[in-house]
Amino acid sequence: MIPNEELLTTFYTAFQKRDYKTMQACYAPNATFSDEVFVNLNAEEVKAMWEMLCIKGKDLQIEFSNINANEQNGNAQWNATYSFSKTSRKVLNKVKAEFTFENGKIKSHRDHFNFYSWTRQAIGLPGILFGWTNAFREKVRAQARKNLDDFINKK
Repeated sequence: MIPNEELLTTFYTAFQKRDYKTMQACYAPNATFSDEVFVNLNAEEVKAMWEMLCIKGKDLQIEFSNINANEQNGNAQWNATYSFSKTSRKVLNKVKAEFTFENGKIKSHRDHFNFYSWTRQAIGLPGILFGWTNAFREKVRAQARKNLDDFINKK
């Protein structure tokens, strides 16, 4: 394994253990993160996001595979199984991750998943009816951002 593949393996193994401190240590000081819900997070925000998700994800289970990386870029696939906190509905989220690296750390991290599939599982009927709309996506993003800001402010 090359060093950046080892870095990603360390990151996802820590995620499986909900070891957010090890996950946080994998990021560069100027890191960025985006996915379908959390958009354009800076390094401090992404570190707080993982801490929040690890602490609140009582039944969170992570599986990862297909880690590939070179000196500049990497990717992985991972699945998260958990109960969505707002509805207690069970979710299986299938994620494809893309990375860039700088000085042996993650510089940028972008996760891709099917938002409509996620809303149907996590939110139920409202997700089925409206999860495909931009307005619904923005509402979910705004709530996630508020939750993250509240978590950061309580620390």
